[in-house]
Amino acid sequence: MEVLEKKNKNKRYKPILQGIPDWPVYRLSKNRKEFLDEVAQKSFYRIKQLRPTRKQLLDELEATVYREQQRMKRNRWRVDPPDESKFWAKIKEELVALTSKPSEEVDKHIDSILTSIVDRYADEIAGNFKPSSYRFTRELVKFWFGRLLNGARVKKFGAFFRNKYTLRDKIQIVGKVKALRNLARKGTVVMVPTHFSNLDSILIGWVIHSLGLPAFIYGAGLNLFNMKIFAYFMNSLGAYKVDRRKKNLPYLEVLKMYSTIAIRKGAHSLFFPGGTRSRSGMIEKSLKLGLLSTTVEAQRTIYMETPPTEHAQKIFIVPVTLNYHFVLEAPELIDDYLSVKGQDRYFPEEDKYGSWQMIQYMIKFFSKGSNISVSVGKALDVMGNYVDEEGQSLDANGRVIDTRDYFRSNGELAADHQRDDEYTRMLSQRIVEEYHRINRVFASHLVAFVAFEMWQKKHPKLDLFGLLRLPEEELYLDYEEFKQTCKRLRKQISKLKKISKIGMATHMKGKMDLVIKHGLENVGIFHLKRPLLRNKQGQIITQDLNLLYYYHNRLVGYDLEKFII
Repeated sequence: MEVLEKKNKNKRYKPILQGIPDWPVYRLSKNRKEFLDEVAQKSFYRIKQLRPTRKQLLDELEATVYREQQRMKRNRWRVDPPDESKFWAKIKEELVALTSKPSEEVDKHIDSILTSIVDRYADEIAGNFKPSSYRFTRELVKFWFGRLLNGARVKKFGAFFRNKYTLRDKIQIVGKVKALRNLARKGTVVMVPTHFSNLDSILIGWVIHSLGLPAFIYGAGLNLFNMKIFAYFMNSLGAYKVDRRKKNLPYLEVLKMYSTIAIRKGAHSLFFPGGTRSRSGMIEKSLKLGLLSTTVEAQRTIYMETPPTEHAQKIFIVPVTLNYHFVLEAPELIDDYLSVKGQDRYFPEEDKYGSWQMIQYMIKFFSKGSNISVSVGKALDVMGNYVDEEGQSLDANGRVIDTRDYFRSNGELAADHQRDDEYTRMLSQRIVEEYHRINRVFASHLVAFVAFEMWQKKHPKLDLFGLLRLPEEELYLDYEEFKQTCKRLRKQISKLKKISKIGMATHMKGKMDLVIKHGLENVGIFHLKRPLLRNKQGQIITQDLNLLYYYHNRLVGYDLEKFII
């Protein structure tokens, strides 16, 4: 992976499709009404299948109205449609009116109510990709991020308007890039990145463009649209909206159908299968199966609709890890995590971020010397098998297999939702394994992990929350002891790298004093209270143990704790 990084650091990739009209996402947006009609219609029938009796469907609709009205009372967002209260009040009135309808008319009216709901949800979720807005947004991102980097590095105001340095000098893309580009020509790519920051969506969008890939459809959290700057970027890029507040069946089925049909129609897709940003700072251990299941359903549907004598388009799942030295929202995220984990043993502080704070973060982020690494993993088919650069699925022994066979029952291709659910679980496990395998260790991760684990060893009788309550004056480490432990951990990480169990940044090589210095300078670099630093006496200390715990968690899951003596 490191060799690839050096070779491709400043490489410019030619677009695999020259014109935007050739992009699948453009064709989807061009036929937007027809696409949304199909989403709504198929969602309607799927919901009717899942709630086949009148009572079941009526109960579901009443529960949906109740949950939506409760959501509006307790958790309204700026991005919510202004007519929401009126719409759901009208639906409630129509449900109440059913009691006075003749029995033979009730089913027709229930269907009408369900149609109104799925139509509304489909329109809420839908993206709106526009080539002109996409081009403008792409150039704006390149201009401002590039100038911020250039001005910061050269340290002169005039350098802000020159283009000596580029985003590729700061953002390193490593891994199976060539294979990804090849597969995007041969089938439909579904990119599934880790999720740590609100910056992830814009970062991965830039990566897709940088690699010469056509625009992907995005599954972006609706919370991002609360921030005006992010709403503009997301709308311009054609993101579809995922509202995690809505847990009712009609919404979830419309969302899944939107993704399924888009993928089946060949639109390259991207969503964060962890569902939300990692609150703990750990790489995701388990994934949300809803959107992930749409890849399995789309592949099965393609096979069923394609005659055996014809080539069936394949869907390729590409895991990606995003590696940062620091995350703006880390204080808020770790507070959320500890609040849930500790309950009455932990009392969080408020730390919210809006549009202006996010702009400040982006300026600081791109004007600091801290780098980003994007690791592209090996592609998988929807059953979790590796695929080669030609898109052929391989078994554990590297033999080519036909994935059509996974969807046969009694020799015939057939729908089996229970079987598809099992395939989705298998796929999620394989993605998690790949996340850990392609995770790229930074010096900041190393020093944070070592320091926190050393303090845990020094206070063996304290649980996590007892440790987090220790005063700062009791938290210091002898530098030489810290350095030797870092050496021991780096040696073990190198061993894991050799057997492809983890990745490691090039700055992790060389003298340990320099590695530690790099780690201390970069870990949580933006935070007012630094999670780790060296005092005037040369000792390792912390100003915020909660934040240190967050950054330490990046290396949880590799059994490295046993190397802390």
